[in-house]
Amino acid sequence: MLRKFVAVCAAGLFAVSQPVLAQMERVPDRAPGEGEGPYATLLIQGATMIDGTGAPPEGPVDILIEGNRISRIMRGGGDMPADRKIDARGMYVLPGFVDVHGHNGDPQKAPQPSYGFKLWLAHGVTSVRGVGFGFGPNDRSIDQKRRSAANTITAPRLFAYAVPGDIWPNGPVRNPAQGREWVRWIKARGYDGVKFFNMEDPATFAAINDEAEKQGLGTVAHLGQRGVAQVNARKAIELGLDGVTHFYGHFESLLDQSRLPQYPTDYNYLDEQSRFAWVARLADQVGDPGSEEWDEYIQFMVDSGVTLSPTFNIYSASRDVMKARNLEWHEQYTLPQLMRFYSPSLTNHGSYYHDWTSEDEVAWRNFYRKWFDLTREFKDRGGRVTAGSDPGYIYQTWGFAYIGELEMLREAGLTPLEVIQAATINGAREIYDPKGGEPPIGSIKEGKLADLVIVPENPLANLKVLYGTGHTRLNRSSNSLETVGGVRWTIKDGIVFDAPKLLESVAQMVEAEKLRHNAIAAE
Repeated sequence: MLRKFVAVCAAGLFAVSQPVLAQMERVPDRAPGEGEGPYATLLIQGATMIDGTGAPPEGPVDILIEGNRISRIMRGGGDMPADRKIDARGMYVLPGFVDVHGHNGDPQKAPQPSYGFKLWLAHGVTSVRGVGFGFGPNDRSIDQKRRSAANTITAPRLFAYAVPGDIWPNGPVRNPAQGREWVRWIKARGYDGVKFFNMEDPATFAAINDEAEKQGLGTVAHLGQRGVAQVNARKAIELGLDGVTHFYGHFESLLDQSRLPQYPTDYNYLDEQSRFAWVARLADQVGDPGSEEWDEYIQFMVDSGVTLSPTFNIYSASRDVMKARNLEWHEQYTLPQLMRFYSPSLTNHGSYYHDWTSEDEVAWRNFYRKWFDLTREFKDRGGRVTAGSDPGYIYQTWGFAYIGELEMLREAGLTPLEVIQAATINGAREIYDPKGGEPPIGSIKEGKLADLVIVPENPLANLKVLYGTGHTRLNRSSNSLETVGGVRWTIKDGIVFDAPKLLESVAQMVEAEKLRHNAIAAE
């Protein structure tokens, strides 16, 4: 088992608990009644609009949708004939959320992709950038992308990124010429961009970035420790990278006592307890926020135009693993095999809490302080921050993880309006900037695609009302608990999805899997 774990990690991909030969199931066609429309005319009436651009809320507003486009926005309201009307009085309408860091291609955790797709939609996520949705020759990203665009499956709008050397039949990318050839190859097959993991050769890294720009493809990097000595975040940005995800590469660009990180003598990258416990201690090797080095690095990033998608949520269990293991949605909405994948393991990527201590959690809380400071200062100086959830690892279940990321962006210092901006127009622009022109999604504007989310409660007052499980509060009049919130409707491409019904279908999927696993255990 350990040999298999080491081999997969050494390949730069993810460790899995079973042979990689297993394949994801095909996404079923959209069932009758699962999403309604698009309509010739759809009227959303009486909502308070938060348009995603950073403008303040305004209402009442009526929004007329014709087919899959927003045709009119009527401030102050105004009734008119329509094939369907949604009474949104007292509710809030926002652009559909954009998750810029998605995965959905591991048969050991969630073999049916519609599980994640439905959870995303149920939380208002109408667009997802897969980095990637799957890996290897059996990747079905392009098939799923095209079927989603045709609305023949229940899924968000999908954008597919690929890892250098993955997907194609010619093996690893070893030099700049191969890198350029690979980029042209994925472009021809319909991919939207490149996701780097551990690109150790600067020349090849630069060539891929350059060719991607020429081909109108985006680039984003997880600058893992095995390559960061050669290409840290500063170097990657200098070599043309569009976006940095996670924290990797930032602190390695800010070391104040050595050129390379100072690892403990017993450090082992392939032992994830060692790897992730040490990560938090990296913060001790850099200067403090506000120092000359920090100011210069942040200004460098802002001037370069790079985008940061921090994915704070995916590591949040590191500061309180007991809380993450017992999140209230796991019982009803997390698949049993996914919960097993999350459990401490020598083989499953991200399941690194082998002997996680209070000292490890304190170290991670301190690490987050500096990571938050870096992100907030970058944002304050005009840098673009987006929202990505990296679901399916470390107790972060699809959909719920995305709302958790919005809460953590708020914790990092973004204002509520800035959080919504990060989740909507900023994410849309990160995806569409390489393609050229203003994105057709990400804000509520006449002529844009009808990707919207309608919520009964005000998310600017409390982001928790976006969770599928809602927000529990005390009704002071009756002295009883009540649950409020949760997305009511998600509209993608003019198709109206009933969010509670999507959650119900996921709960049924989870219950069926529990019964199946119990039956197998009883044999």
